[in-house]
Amino acid sequence: MNKNYYAVIMAGGVGSRFWPVSTPEFPKQFHDMLGTGETLVQKTFTRLSQLIPKENILILTNDKYGDILKEQLPMITNEQIVLEPDMRNTAPCILYASMKIKKQNPDAVMIVAPSDHWIEDEVQFVSNLQRAFDSCESDNVLMTLGIIPTFPNTGYGYIEYNKLDSRQIKKVVQFREKPDYQTAKTFIQRRNFLWNSGIFVWNVKSILEAFEKFQPEMYQLFQAGYSTFNTSEEKQFITENYSKAENISIDYAVMEEADNVFILPATFDWNDLGTWGSLYDKLPKDECENAMVNGNLFVENATNNIIRTNPNKLVVIGGLDDFIIVDKDDVLLIYPKKREQEIKQIVAKMNAKKSE
Repeated sequence: MNKNYYAVIMAGGVGSRFWPVSTPEFPKQFHDMLGTGETLVQKTFTRLSQLIPKENILILTNDKYGDILKEQLPMITNEQIVLEPDMRNTAPCILYASMKIKKQNPDAVMIVAPSDHWIEDEVQFVSNLQRAFDSCESDNVLMTLGIIPTFPNTGYGYIEYNKLDSRQIKKVVQFREKPDYQTAKTFIQRRNFLWNSGIFVWNVKSILEAFEKFQPEMYQLFQAGYSTFNTSEEKQFITENYSKAENISIDYAVMEEADNVFILPATFDWNDLGTWGSLYDKLPKDECENAMVNGNLFVENATNNIIRTNPNKLVVIGGLDDFIIVDKDDVLLIYPKKREQEIKQIVAKMNAKKSE
């Protein structure tokens, strides 16, 4: 394995759309969401370690999840767990991790990947990643892996590339926000738009130069603590300074500003597992198109539902179509699948009511 290859797994989100299974105390990346025997973060680590030395994989997460990570990934060292004292979106944590990696290996080429994506064709994933690493190793480029759209999804951002670019790796024209349905249909018809996967590849020198150029204040904030990184003084510096960083995504902070951004259309299957509906798409179904995680299901005139409960529980459903049904501890959720985007807002309202 190439000792210059590194990975940063982002595992700090709370996954509120997967409530009540995913909670702020134990979010979705630490659950076995598809009943495979591995949690999402375990699957991601295993997938990346096919190309990247295990000791070169860092996991970024909130400091309250450090113990969960150690339990689920016992093979990693404390130094591989990068703890954020505050949630500040993706740009600050990527800058922080990139500086740590640069100090360890200034020749590093790195992938930044979310912990909660589902990729079944790992052979193609590794092949695509190798292609991206080869390009970033030699060129000053910021690369992302784009997903070929299969339908006009309004829940993903899109990336437009140069239609005339015949190369395998395309020059990015612009990032586009989550569109409405008609705009998404137009994007697909134009055939030069890809879903934004949130997976990035670059060499450490290129990404730090981009931060220095487009986010000078944030760059200087972390650069001031560079001498402490990978030492016993690092934690104190981060505790005192991390919250001063702007709360901003890597897309807004760097990718939409830079002119050396390229995209590789991915040849692997991909699902970002952002909602119960996206999980439903990946699960096996019965003859009535119902999907079950754990438990045993008996249905009478019920179709297109996703059901998750405790192992071995019998669930009987009749007369329901296209619902999310989740039974966990002292919470039962029954909600229309087509309105699943509301779950996040409902959880926020309940939490606000609790704190009154």
